[in-house]
Amino acid sequence: MSFVSYILNGISLGSVYAIIALGYTMVYGIAKMLNFAHGDIIMVGSYVAFLAINSMGLPVPVAIVLSVIVCTVLGMVIERVAYKPLRHASKLAVLITAIGASYFLQNVALLLFGANTKSFTSVVGNASVQLAEGLSVTVVTIVTVIACVIIMIGLMAFMKYSKAGHAMLAVSEDDGAAQLMGINVNATIALTFAIGSGLAAIAGVLLCSAYPSLTPYTGSMPGIKAFVAAVFGGIGSIPGAFIGGILLGIIEILGKAYISSQLADAIVFAVLIVVLVVKPTGLLGKQIQEKV
Repeated sequence: MSFVSYILNGISLGSVYAIIALGYTMVYGIAKMLNFAHGDIIMVGSYVAFLAINSMGLPVPVAIVLSVIVCTVLGMVIERVAYKPLRHASKLAVLITAIGASYFLQNVALLLFGANTKSFTSVVGNASVQLAEGLSVTVVTIVTVIACVIIMIGLMAFMKYSKAGHAMLAVSEDDGAAQLMGINVNATIALTFAIGSGLAAIAGVLLCSAYPSLTPYTGSMPGIKAFVAAVFGGIGSIPGAFIGGILLGIIEILGKAYISSQLADAIVFAVLIVVLVVKPTGLLGKQIQEKV
């Protein structure tokens, strides 16, 4: 039963990675920007929920909604201040700005909250469900997986059936042509950052519920791994981000269990290298031919 338990834990962790990766893949797929501050928005959302529950005494649902609102606004502010002026700049300039935004959020958190680890109380409790003799699954795992599936289906439906989703698809294909067709490119990209940052808040709350510790660096490594998951599945693809996140979580947990807990991160990145050598666009990514 231990192997099945490891798989369940991997799916739970992978679901968190998938939610974060969905934010990455939307921003890159539509705005063609790598928002490396995304992982630190996870941390901000976790701190907002932590303060709302422990300091303000708000109910858990209200705390989660407040966290999503704060992160959504923060994502739009970062896009407006840091990324919008570089919309047509080189990719290197955007990358350096993203790293700068990431360090800025980390250091602000250090000034406000200090470097001490805070104990995060699970928003869904610590109960477990017995599946079989010797095999149980936590409620956090169940909620995380369900949330991930609902978010993925919701995003796919949003992109396929809503007017804003169609605008995002048009901007992802050709922002210049989309603007000529009357689409507000700036508003569309801002909405993309807003959605991705809102998802980061949900991912942060679920991550800290499963692994109840919170520091200013909480979002750094999960953010990097979620980016790996997005690339693994095919960055720009919503189902690819979901599959990449789940597979990455399973690989990480199995690596810790059967190989070495110290080498688990190295195994994750090694698998990514192998996948990109075999299929550079990721599992579900499409080869795009650029016209010269």
